[in-house]
Amino acid sequence: MNVGLIWAQTLDGVIGADNGIPWRLPEDMAHFKATTRGRPVVMGRRTWDSLPPRFRPLPGRRNIVVTRNPRWVAEGAERAGSVAAALRLAAEPSEPTSPAAAWVIGGGEIYRAAMEYATTLSVTEVDSTVDGDTYAPTPDPTWKVAEDTDWQFSTSGLRYRIRTYTR
Repeated sequence: MNVGLIWAQTLDGVIGADNGIPWRLPEDMAHFKATTRGRPVVMGRRTWDSLPPRFRPLPGRRNIVVTRNPRWVAEGAERAGSVAAALRLAAEPSEPTSPAAAWVIGGGEIYRAAMEYATTLSVTEVDSTVDGDTYAPTPDPTWKVAEDTDWQFSTSGLRYRIRTYTR
């Protein structure tokens, strides 16, 4: 199965602060939605909790949440005890036409655990310096840039680019 990891980070690797995203980048949110729509998404429980309630579960996607708590339940989400178990769930079609690819959407611990399964990385680089407490994994040298949008300016004023990596 093709497994993608998708995240936005500052140039020094910050992806989050206080269980949230420390910038506003509408173009990245549109990219995230277009990339993940119709596909299973795998996330940690803290990422699930960080989603505004009106967006839980993420619409148009099969939501799989990784948590060690065997009693955890949430409407619209499936629970998995590990990243490997979540990816096995994602590989099972929920309907006959379900695509075979899944996207891992966070957080930092889940990204690091999923990196060994990944075939694609979609990384939005945000040209900003922010304090954060969650960092993106650092791809090893086997990952190569396959696509690069080059630097653009967001309607929020931030400079960003979206890079796709494959190996």
